[in-house]
Amino acid sequence: MRKSAIAVVVLSSTVISATAQAREIDPAATADPATTIAGRGFGHGRGMSQYGAQGAAIAGKSVKQILDFYYPGTTTAKATGSIRVRISADTTDGVRVGAVSGLQVRSLATGKVYPLPRATTRDQWSIDPNGEHGTKLSSYDAKTKKWTLYKTFTGMAQFEGAPVIGLVLPSGAVRKYRGALRAIDVSGNHLDTVNVLPLELYLRGVVPREAITSWKPAALQAQSVAARTYSVYHRNRASGRAYDLCDTTSCQVYGGYDSEETSTNNAIAATAGQIRLYNGKPIIAEFSSSNGGATAPGDAPYQLLKADGWDAYPRNGNPNVTWTVTRSAADLRATFDVGSIRSLRVLKRTGVGPGGGRALTIQAVGSRGTRVLSADQVRIRLHLRSGWISFPARALDIPINVDEAASR
Repeated sequence: MRKSAIAVVVLSSTVISATAQAREIDPAATADPATTIAGRGFGHGRGMSQYGAQGAAIAGKSVKQILDFYYPGTTTAKATGSIRVRISADTTDGVRVGAVSGLQVRSLATGKVYPLPRATTRDQWSIDPNGEHGTKLSSYDAKTKKWTLYKTFTGMAQFEGAPVIGLVLPSGAVRKYRGALRAIDVSGNHLDTVNVLPLELYLRGVVPREAITSWKPAALQAQSVAARTYSVYHRNRASGRAYDLCDTTSCQVYGGYDSEETSTNNAIAATAGQIRLYNGKPIIAEFSSSNGGATAPGDAPYQLLKADGWDAYPRNGNPNVTWTVTRSAADLRATFDVGSIRSLRVLKRTGVGPGGGRALTIQAVGSRGTRVLSADQVRIRLHLRSGWISFPARALDIPINVDEAASR
């Protein structure tokens, strides 16, 4: 790594005392059976820490230096084209939009485009299922409160033409999107909604939902490149699917036109088209809120285990560097299924980062036996922010002197 790369402080993987690693629990002896869990970070920790990017930007690092640190060994390239995003909030059977100037409908079977007429009382249009794999287009008259069939299609169709189209959600709320709103065929008498738009316009609805818009330009630019690369990676693997990405945390959070902000639009424009490659292919540019002080290793060569001094950099406002939660005895019994929990112990850590690093395996000893789970399994079952956890002893759990320790 060049001298200009981000410097970090490597923390030693010292052995932690038993009281920091394990917690003896006796639910019958206390009125409060809840167990405290201490943790670090928020998310899987692979790739870029979003708060770490802000920390590095505060320290004066450039977008290139930030990306080189979090995606080591990768190179810069350009990407263009469009993206197809499934809109999860639209659970209606069809695709309903508000009437707007310039609105058109396109038959996806023939490619033919039909400009839609305007009328003072016609305020909505809807593409709905029609037969086995067809669709129908209807308009709604606000005065008569009736739907009228306008046209039928042998296949799917989409709304397009207007710069911004308002999608009517099941609640009646309207969410605005750029590009086209496409109906796609799914099982049963139902159509899903997919937003099809240029990649750069898509990012305008992603970056402000994935980063804090008041962050430093370099941090927002790094988020823009990561989000663009992540999109292209999944677009290349969409194969025969009718969409490339979803709009939730399962993919990238996307809010459409209503989410756009000037600061993030500027960051997207400043990095227009930029993506990261490894061996000539777009990387899976994963990112998470906070890695807790060390990046997590992954299957890709650029997903390395190393200490990260930017995640908790002064003034980056990271609320997830450290945290504590409590979980009930019932939660722990359900998680480990070994009866009443008598002790919890972290058996193995990565060895890099504060406290010996991210937890890997956790042992529970209970009234019905012993079980070892991965930290990720525990994280999922107990709904924790990350798998970097420990079970700190309470003050009364710690021996006061040697005689007391011997008597226990």
